[in-house]
Amino acid sequence: MPCERGARAGDVARGRGATRRAESGAKDQRTVTPQDTAHKQQQKTLFTYRDALLAGGFAALTVVMFPADQAIARKLTDSSLTTNRFFQHSANGLEGITAPGAYIIGGGLYAVGRLAHKPNMADLGWHGTESVILATAITGVLKTTLGRARPFVSSDTNPADFKLGGGFGNADRQSFPSGHTTTAFAVASSVTSETRRLYPNAVKFVAPVLYGGATLVGLSRMYHNKHWASDVVLGAGIGTFSGIKVVRYSHAHPHNKVDRVILGTTIAMVPEGGMALGFTFPAP
Repeated sequence: MPCERGARAGDVARGRGATRRAESGAKDQRTVTPQDTAHKQQQKTLFTYRDALLAGGFAALTVVMFPADQAIARKLTDSSLTTNRFFQHSANGLEGITAPGAYIIGGGLYAVGRLAHKPNMADLGWHGTESVILATAITGVLKTTLGRARPFVSSDTNPADFKLGGGFGNADRQSFPSGHTTTAFAVASSVTSETRRLYPNAVKFVAPVLYGGATLVGLSRMYHNKHWASDVVLGAGIGTFSGIKVVRYSHAHPHNKVDRVILGTTIAMVPEGGMALGFTFPAP
């Protein structure tokens, strides 16, 4: 008899657990990628050796760019070159799509996803925006602290003109790294990561378009003489890492407090016109 009661109690507990999981799935209809148990530990690790290699590559390339900064700047601002005439017509558009475009597009995807009850779209819009916010914060700290002079400041400006704390209140000394490039690569990496999770076969088409567009944004900033080449490389590195890490962390910890609030928001049309917002806050 004790064995039978114990078995029944175990069955009841398992049944309750299954019910809770079913209820949880009903509330969150986002696509979940099944975990590979053979690589469970690797999936839960926020930083991997591949990340170290990628970071080392961006850091090395940034350093390598320093001696070439002035020569690259002269080439890109030479209006006689055909490639530069292309940037003359397209640079403003490319930069506008990035800022404030990234926030408008990301916010729009999130709003439409919540309004139309398409959680994967809301997920994509929010994590893209979250990546941009994180990348922008990191870039802002470096810009103001390192105080690097922009190329246009004077005719004899050189890439080695750094002044500790010089970027506070002085936009002319906020060159390093490039904020527009950071934003563009944060969007590219986050959307590519989400696409790999949701539509693996589409990555080979999506990644070249997004990263190619982000690269054009960096080149346009150099064409406008707002940034050195090394500013762009470091910005690309920060943006890429921010996008990858936000998506990886969010899906390894799907019930983190930020996502539970933002992705638990309800947007609905009201009869009187307009929209109503509802928020769900996790218990402390």
